[in-house]
Amino acid sequence: MNPKVSIITVCYNSAETIEVSVKSVLSQKYNNIEYIIIDGYSTDTTKSIIEKYQSKITRFVSEKDAGIYFALNKGIELATGDIIGILHADDLYTSEYVISEVVETFAKSKADAVYANLQYVAKGNINKIIRHWVSGPYKENSFLYGWMPPHPTFFVRKEIYNKYGVFDTHFTSAADYELMLRFMHKCKISVAYLNKVIVKMRMGGKSNKSIFNRIKANTEDRKAWVVNGLKPYFFTLYLKPLRKITQFF
Repeated sequence: MNPKVSIITVCYNSAETIEVSVKSVLSQKYNNIEYIIIDGYSTDTTKSIIEKYQSKITRFVSEKDAGIYFALNKGIELATGDIIGILHADDLYTSEYVISEVVETFAKSKADAVYANLQYVAKGNINKIIRHWVSGPYKENSFLYGWMPPHPTFFVRKEIYNKYGVFDTHFTSAADYELMLRFMHKCKISVAYLNKVIVKMRMGGKSNKSIFNRIKANTEDRKAWVVNGLKPYFFTLYLKPLRKITQFF
């Protein structure tokens, strides 16, 4: 069995980082990858960089959109793969065998989704590791204790998106958290943990750039529970950012 894997990259004015991300996908040894890039009509040289590799990219769309989650949903709609993964323009895979290992994990576990570990790296030096995000095995109530898997390592079968929906575009920074909460905690899809670092993410995530953004993210995290008709413990959303402290050691 050789399932098709759709990789979606969304970008906007990402000229500094997009080429490394694209190369990390195109260098994968797995031979059944559909690569979709959704660009928000960049005004820098992002488009021309991507066009250098267009013959190897399955689908490239460059048009104005309403933000990252709208773009991701567009990519999911276009995807024809059995499994969908998301690699942002600031991220890269750690080896040429990442997709092969993910597919192997799906095959062995028969799971609906697979997640792994992630490293945060310096924006200007991808070899300088700032934080280690070791996900650990998922347990039924993990989300209640502030847990979540790193979204760039989260691969999901297309049928799960078809059944349980895509990103909620009412969110501005926590739609990835809401989607994983919905899939795993509410809908109880089966997941498998690949205990390996498969993605490097450059520092500078939208929800971590300032105290204001962290407060806003916490508000959106709470909203993620509410829209799903779920009730967290009183300490759940305090534990979520506190869990990041251990990632620095």
